[in-house]
Amino acid sequence: MTIGDLIRLLSDGEFHSGEQLGERLGVSRAAVWKQLRKLESLGIPMEAVKGQGYRLAEPLELLDGATIVAGLSREVRQHVSRLFVEETLPSSNLFLRERFAQGAGHGEICLVEQQSAGRGRRGRTWVTPWGRTLMFSIGWRVESGVAALEGLSLAVGVVLAQVLERHGVRPRLKWPNDVLLEADSGELGKLAGILVELTGDATGPCELVVGMGINVDLPLAFREGIEQPVGAVRDQAPGLSRNQLAVELFDGLMPLLAEFEHQGFGAWQEAWNARHAFAGREVDIIRGQRREPAIAEGVDAAGNLWVQGEGGRERLAGGEISVRGR
Repeated sequence: MTIGDLIRLLSDGEFHSGEQLGERLGVSRAAVWKQLRKLESLGIPMEAVKGQGYRLAEPLELLDGATIVAGLSREVRQHVSRLFVEETLPSSNLFLRERFAQGAGHGEICLVEQQSAGRGRRGRTWVTPWGRTLMFSIGWRVESGVAALEGLSLAVGVVLAQVLERHGVRPRLKWPNDVLLEADSGELGKLAGILVELTGDATGPCELVVGMGINVDLPLAFREGIEQPVGAVRDQAPGLSRNQLAVELFDGLMPLLAEFEHQGFGAWQEAWNARHAFAGREVDIIRGQRREPAIAEGVDAAGNLWVQGEGGRERLAGGEISVRGR
């Protein structure tokens, strides 16, 4: 019995006693009780009524690999060698890096309901509630070397923005790897993070893992525990299914990965700049412990961000530099 098995039973809107759940799942009532306690610890709200049993306080859509694969276009299915759906992992990026070490990984997708050691850029922890996000990684092998992949994380952000815009969502892009949500008030909250990891030769074959974490539906209690403004897809697209969002994203991301080393970021530059969250606005350039004020301009064909600082015009190429809007 897994958390997913229990959630599927409890999501039908009916009450189920511990005895009924044990019979359906083939386990003891004690085992059911232990898993019910685990649901509570994961922040999944439940209702318990004496004499009737338990049910989820609200439906929770689980990721479904068969549904996602069936929804992909024929062209995209040709690029997908394998799709994994895991309930918990330390990190989906790490999962695929280990797959590459085993001689697999290319064209593989790993989705996960919750990560215990997910990371963002610069080693930051990416914390998410169970079943409320869309977290996945894609593995890809390229032949042209690292230099051919300049600006890839920005192009990935454009694909996500284009998909969300079709559903009435207002995403904005933050250099170099964040997607923000613009609220009606104009406030920008973090919606998604992108982490691209590369291993291999600077001029020859290398292995690429593209990881993405998207807030789909964040409970108020969870938001209150986060120290920065955040947003979720269902703030502006309440009916959008996580599985459907995955289908549409993979339909855009797999062709991007197949073509990027030949096209380069130049093909995505205009689309990124059109969605730039801080174009013409004052930002802080963060280098280690130092903060420097500047005016953000646009990104060039290599994905570098140009800014106008106190010392003149400057090109930012990533690394340990971050940009934070004021």
